[in-house]
Amino acid sequence: MHKLVAAFAISQLAAVAPQAPFHEPQLAAGPGLVTMTFGSGTDIYVSVSTDNGANFGKPVKVATAPVVPLNRHRGPRIAISGSTLVVTAVAGQTAATGQHAHGLPSDGDLLAWRSTDRGLTWSNAVRVNDVPSAPTEGLHTLASDGHGNLFAAWLDKRGKGTALYGAWSSDSGATWTKNLDIYDSPDGTICECCHPSAAFDRDGGLDLMWRNVLDGARDFYLLHADAAHRFGTPHKVGDGTWKINACPMDGGGLVHAGTRTITAWRRMNDIFIVEPGKPERKIGEGKDVALAAAGDHVYVAWIRDDQLVLWTNGSQETLAMHAGYPALTSLPGGGALLAWEEKEGISIRRLQ
Repeated sequence: MHKLVAAFAISQLAAVAPQAPFHEPQLAAGPGLVTMTFGSGTDIYVSVSTDNGANFGKPVKVATAPVVPLNRHRGPRIAISGSTLVVTAVAGQTAATGQHAHGLPSDGDLLAWRSTDRGLTWSNAVRVNDVPSAPTEGLHTLASDGHGNLFAAWLDKRGKGTALYGAWSSDSGATWTKNLDIYDSPDGTICECCHPSAAFDRDGGLDLMWRNVLDGARDFYLLHADAAHRFGTPHKVGDGTWKINACPMDGGGLVHAGTRTITAWRRMNDIFIVEPGKPERKIGEGKDVALAAAGDHVYVAWIRDDQLVLWTNGSQETLAMHAGYPALTSLPGGGALLAWEEKEGISIRRLQ
């Protein structure tokens, strides 16, 4: 293995109680502030760093609900919008039953909470979906342009199959637009258990990626919206295809680096990095991909046989032997921050 350029010491955010380990970390960074959200039991937390991710403060509880799904990328998401922090998560009152319950709520809604004091206190929840219990699968994405504009997209079950729905906010998550039916597969459903990804570009546009279902193939598709929120035509990502009569339960990552749109995701047991219009590039094997870009550096993390693998610009390193669900974000001053599940808590490492 090639060694990465530089990596800082690993820090640990330990769970308060073994019966409620920390799950599904997600990160966001802005000038002078790095934030992390995660779940524990039926609670949603946020922890804040004011030293570029070197240390995180005591977790603050954002909300609690009878059912908060925290498996297979179903945890909360976080964004920084100006001076406001926004957390979104699917939560409900009643647990689903049956073969595909997966710890989901039967009445789950996509909720948004706001903090205007750097995560010390949090608002009451605002419901993003305008049809109750439509996002019960628990899988969604949240994107921010950093200046008050947010976009959320989720797997929606208000119709016969699973569709891709979304909503915009222009006031840092205080209110949300009427829901948009963004994509319905002609085969009757998109992939039912893979989370979407979204990212604003520097011109105010937005790219959105999800795993589709077409003719028995479960491949990723990319859709662009301009600054006026007009969506174009979806395009398949990558050169190959994955014919599978089951849901991989594994989304991907999407970021912008200057004028570049970069995606990373899994097909079968292979991890690929792809830029639209360029050939796909296999970089490893595994699952649960996370992605970030800072300057000329592209960072990809994933899980291979319970081990945490980090790739950047062709170099690869194993960082932990027993890990789960990595998350990445770029840091304003350069480099990136990586977080993952480990030993009932969350481990964090800064990357240069």
